[in-house]
Amino acid sequence: MMQGFQSLFKIPELKQRIIFTLLVLIVYRIGGHVPIPGINSEALIAFFNEASQGRGLLSLYDLFAGGAFRRATVFALGIMPYISASIIIQLLGAVVPYFQKLQKEGEEGRKKITQYTRYGTVLISSMQAYGVSVFLESITTNSGLSVVPYPGFAFKLLALITLTAGTVLIMWLGEQITERGIGNGISLIIFIGIIATFPNALLDEYQQIAGGNRAILTEVFLLGVMLVTIAGVVALTQGTRKIPVQYAKRVVGRKVYGGQSTHIPLRINTAGVMPIIFAQSIMFVPQTVLTFFPDSELMNSMARYFDVQSIVYWIVYGTLIVFFTYFYTAIAFNPVDVADNMKKHGGFIPGVRPGKRTAEFIDNILTRITLPGSICLAFVAVLPYIITRFVNVSFNFASFYGGTSLLIIVGVALDTLQQLESHLLMRHYDGFLKNTGKIKGRRRF
Repeated sequence: MMQGFQSLFKIPELKQRIIFTLLVLIVYRIGGHVPIPGINSEALIAFFNEASQGRGLLSLYDLFAGGAFRRATVFALGIMPYISASIIIQLLGAVVPYFQKLQKEGEEGRKKITQYTRYGTVLISSMQAYGVSVFLESITTNSGLSVVPYPGFAFKLLALITLTAGTVLIMWLGEQITERGIGNGISLIIFIGIIATFPNALLDEYQQIAGGNRAILTEVFLLGVMLVTIAGVVALTQGTRKIPVQYAKRVVGRKVYGGQSTHIPLRINTAGVMPIIFAQSIMFVPQTVLTFFPDSELMNSMARYFDVQSIVYWIVYGTLIVFFTYFYTAIAFNPVDVADNMKKHGGFIPGVRPGKRTAEFIDNILTRITLPGSICLAFVAVLPYIITRFVNVSFNFASFYGGTSLLIIVGVALDTLQQLESHLLMRHYDGFLKNTGKIKGRRRF
């Protein structure tokens, strides 16, 4: 493996791509520490420390922003507006014929979709920036400090322009990484933002250990749980079910085309991390509504059921994840299109008639393998709350045992390593994943 990593810097082009990616990520991290003008940073940090202890909607947003939201920096919105715009465009592609047509037009359609996504990013970031400016003006700590000493129209306008420009810059940096660097730029920006919170999580954990709150045996147990969870997330991310496909031979002139055997890899977790994001968004709604009725005994009793430490919350949260896993899989993977493309190119699944029967066969298998994948995804999402409740672990550290953080870290890391591996193999170097083994889906069905 070490020899493989050393080979990365023997290829001039790959070396330049890696250095470029690192420099862009450094620029992103520097921008995450430049505050918005007119902000009392100490009051803002005090408010977040007094608030929900890292378990609310704001902490989720701060997670994707790499801690920039907590500090109210120019990158406070992070890349979330771009992700929201991408999701909206993707959902429109499932219901609006115009966007369906663009998705099938190849490179030109992709460029048009990218253009609409950028417009949507600017629109969403502008609305969110205004909401953040109003939110910042309303914050007052328990000691009476205001986060915005001089509120008003000037601050709102300045914050709107600054935050929107920051999001557009992040989007541009991500696109530059994708084009001139290594890996997916947007994913790497989210990845580095999550990783940036890990040192603080370790510090919280160390303070728990230094205070004598846990025994050594408990620490060994927690370490074992973390390793098993990471291995399980890797298996969940890489696991596939391979459906064999045979292409018939075709004679065109004096040449024979086709005749080869291949397979369709159906991922166990086709939806990725999106079901968790959707489910978290839904679960924040009851908590937000209940805060509007602080004097109601009924609402206060219901609030206990929707607390993140409640078993009822875990069950509802897990059920939503299973539902959204099927929902997003149906959007991301269309068996009818796959069957039609196979039929056009003379491909067929042995023992299955082309066309409608092939689409039904693929859909049936996809439905079956999505069920265990969605259940495992729900368990991984709930695991940090379980550890926080039954073991005295800070939530910041427990979030790396599962949930959105671990899934994104594992997925982006594997994707980037596979891209590096392909660059090495293309230039006849030994890769660094060759001895680690690969997770393979079953070949039989």
